[in-house]
Amino acid sequence: MEHEILQRHPCFSRAAHHKFGRLHMPIAPACNIQCKYCIRKFDCANESRPGVSSRVLSPYEALDRVGALTGRDQRISVIGIAGPGDPLANRATFDFLRMANREFPELILCLSTNGLMLPESIDRLVESGVKTLTVTINAVDPVTAEGIYSWVRYGGETLSGAEAAELLVGNQWKGLAMAVAAGMHVKVNTILIPGVNEAEIPLIAERAGVLGATTMNVMSLIPQAEFADVRKPSTQEIAAMRADCSPYLDMMSHCRQCRADAAGLLGEDKDMEMEALLAKIGEEYEESVVC
Repeated sequence: MEHEILQRHPCFSRAAHHKFGRLHMPIAPACNIQCKYCIRKFDCANESRPGVSSRVLSPYEALDRVGALTGRDQRISVIGIAGPGDPLANRATFDFLRMANREFPELILCLSTNGLMLPESIDRLVESGVKTLTVTINAVDPVTAEGIYSWVRYGGETLSGAEAAELLVGNQWKGLAMAVAAGMHVKVNTILIPGVNEAEIPLIAERAGVLGATTMNVMSLIPQAEFADVRKPSTQEIAAMRADCSPYLDMMSHCRQCRADAAGLLGEDKDMEMEALLAKIGEEYEESVVC
C-alpha cells in the first residue's frame, strides 16, 4: 500500500507525474511566518509560483471543486493543500481534510507546510487521513534561518531574530521526525538562495534522510520581496546541488513550483478554467431551484 501511494503521487514519483495529476485547494490564506522570498499580494492567471491563488475557497466550495474536476479528469490522484498561506495556521484545512477523506477515500490527501506548527498538528493530520507531507526547510543552523525569515507568529506572539529562527528550525525538524514516526511519507522542499544557504543544503538532505524523509526537492529562488535583488541560481547550480544531496535522499527534479490553486498534471494550472466551471455549476443549480 505504501509503495502504491508513492507511485500515484506526481510530486513523489517522477514516473507518476506523466500519468497522475494533483488538485491544490486554496483554502488556507493565513500564514504564520514571513519568508524574505515570499510575496502573496499579486496574482496573474498566467503566473505559476507558490503562494498565489485567484481566490480563496471555503471548505465546502473546495469539496465541490474536487467533485467537479475529478469527475472530468480521471488522472487526479492527489488532493493537496499548499496555501496560499500555511495550511496548519488555518482551521479550514482540517475541516476540509475530514470531509475530503470521507467523500473521496480513493484520493491521496497531501499537505505542504513551513513546519512551525507541525509537532502539535501531527495527531490531527493522521486523524484526517493525510498520507503525504511536504515540509519546507531552508536551514539547519538558526543563524542561517535568521537571514531567511523576517518573523514568525506562534502562540499569540510575533517573534523575530534569533528567537524566531530557533523556534522555527526546532519545530521543523521535530515535526519531520514525528511525521515519519506516524507513518507519513515526507518530502523536504528547500529553496537554494545564493549567498545565504548553499553550504547548508547538503546538511539538510543528510539530516532529513537520517530522520526518514522520502524525497527532497531543491528549488530555485524566485527573486522577489526582500530578496528581489538576490540573483536566481542557474540551472547548472540547481543540478549540482541536487547531485550533492542525492547520496542522502531521492531527488525530485520535475517540480514546477505550483500555484496554490493548480490543477491537473504538473505544469498545468487550470484555476481560471475551474472558476468558469464552478460558476456554470452555480448557475445551473440556481436555475434548478427556480424551476
